[in-house]
Amino acid sequence: MEEIKVSPDYNWFRSTVPLKRIIVDDDDSKVWSLYDAGPKSIRCPIIFLPPVSGTAEVFFQQVLALTGWGYRVISLQYPVYWDLMEFCDGFRKLLDHLQLDKVHLFGASLGGFLAQKFAECTHMSPRVHSLILCNSFSDTSIFNQTWTANSFWLMPAFMLKKIVLGNFAKGPVDSKMADAIDFMVDRLESLNQSELASRLTLNCQNSYVEPHKIKDVAVTIIDSALSLEAKEEMYKLYPNARRAHLKTGGNFPYLCRSAEVNLYIQIHLRQFHGTRYAAISPAMVSAEELEVQESHLNSNQDSDDDQ
Repeated sequence: MEEIKVSPDYNWFRSTVPLKRIIVDDDDSKVWSLYDAGPKSIRCPIIFLPPVSGTAEVFFQQVLALTGWGYRVISLQYPVYWDLMEFCDGFRKLLDHLQLDKVHLFGASLGGFLAQKFAECTHMSPRVHSLILCNSFSDTSIFNQTWTANSFWLMPAFMLKKIVLGNFAKGPVDSKMADAIDFMVDRLESLNQSELASRLTLNCQNSYVEPHKIKDVAVTIIDSALSLEAKEEMYKLYPNARRAHLKTGGNFPYLCRSAEVNLYIQIHLRQFHGTRYAAISPAMVSAEELEVQESHLNSNQDSDDDQ
């Protein structure tokens, strides 16, 4: 039990990356908590948004690996927002405060839904350059709980935790998946009633993504626990998205299959190397990678010229 919490990697992360707390709303009870690691000169970092049960710590393996390769990485957790537009407004203010014009977003489950909604609501003045959606969804109706969304605020914390735990993987899991579930249960325990109730409300209130508003955003879909219905809906919504299917990994592949997830993130971000939207320090990009990028751009240019 608690293998991840006592692991050297997690303890190194906690001791070397400071947790920042930022208030951007008039209501000073709305506090964004985040880890910001890697070169601050990077103006288009990758930002990680957690699932209902998650905190900013759940992406510690991505923070450690990606910053080691020269990327700027921000992992955050949200304040209490009860409404999607309120979340989008708060997140926009946070990016303004951090002086970030455009960003890459990695969202897990609810985090992925919020990332899509933010890209959608800022499409007139785009703030999202690309999306990585991990076990995410595009329409809250798949949970069949839109009718209860308005009553979560009334429920006690233990009942809300029971609802969230009911969605965790059941059946046989390998030891790494079991460790990931233990860690997420621990993170869930750290959330208070209003944090949980507001996240479940955002997760279940009647809403869906309007894909025509974000058709120019590069997307990668990482899937290891999606229902067939949710997966097909995502593929239909983003027909040009890169697809990364993990046969195992359960709900939390970024914890128990971190090497694979990190590789897919690298592949996704590599397409922006050498541009103003690179999330990596130019000094860390090998000449070979730049060459690959250049030849890729040239071949695209040639095919464009042919048309």
